[in-house]
Amino acid sequence: MIGRLRCVVLDCPDALELAEFYRRLIGGEVGSPDPRWAVGEGSAVLRGDGGGPVLAFQGVADHRPPVWGAPEQQFLLDVRVDDLAGAHEAVLALGAVPLDGETGDAPWRVYADPAGHPFRLVRL
Repeated sequence: MIGRLRCVVLDCPDALELAEFYRRLIGGEVGSPDPRWAVGEGSAVLRGDGGGPVLAFQGVADHRPPVWGAPEQQFLLDVRVDDLAGAHEAVLALGAVPLDGETGDAPWRVYADPAGHPFRLVRL
């Protein structure tokens, strides 16, 4: 092993807004950057409950969201949920946009967050 993953940094137009979206989705605490996850001015950090995952958000004025399904897709965040239908309604209320049109018995659904990054709700 060469190293350990510290955090995932997402570029976005508004770092605090996107950090709040993910806080409402997965929990945790939003704060300003600290030296361990410094990503510069206009940034925010979401620390998971109980020392869980760290997501950092970096404001970028000319942010261009990835295009779902395009060969240059950069990443996909998976979020485990107990109730896929209930979680679907909840993320839509937060401002997520469905990307795949999956319904029925599919064990997951894919969305874009408010900055256009894809994430997937996955039924336990």
